[in-house]
Amino acid sequence: MGIIFILVVTLFFIRMFSERQLDDVNPKIPCSEELLEKADVLFVIPVFENKSIANNREWCDRILKLNKKIEMHGVYHSYREFLTDRDFGYLNMGISEFEKCFGFAPSGFKAPQLAISENNKNLMSGKMKLYSALNQIFHKVYHCNDSGKFPNRVIDAF
Repeated sequence: MGIIFILVVTLFFIRMFSERQLDDVNPKIPCSEELLEKADVLFVIPVFENKSIANNREWCDRILKLNKKIEMHGVYHSYREFLTDRDFGYLNMGISEFEKCFGFAPSGFKAPQLAISENNKNLMSGKMKLYSALNQIFHKVYHCNDSGKFPNRVIDAF
């Protein structure tokens, strides 16, 4: 029982001092200024509801001015998008829209719902850092629309 307590306390402190992440960042998803300011890393959806972030220059500039690390969160953020095997063309389309918006390619990728096939993991290999479910354990991960497994207020508490 003592070991479990020590592990829980250790995890609490790791999460307290590790970078905070914000998922589902896109101009079509309402996100509070408080969440945008609190996060260290923003996971952006390049194309949501068939609208590219690159078409909203004002939003792109606003996100850049936050001076945060910006990574890619799916391409379209459809349900279990990366459980279906994808090819480089599909991935590169998302990277291209991201790059048009921010002026640089993402260095990291997180699949929507963290669901990704082995073939898609291999597709990412060497292209971008792949954030997995383990990432969610060691970091506080918020969602713009508060739609994660745990509400944002619970994430703040732990």
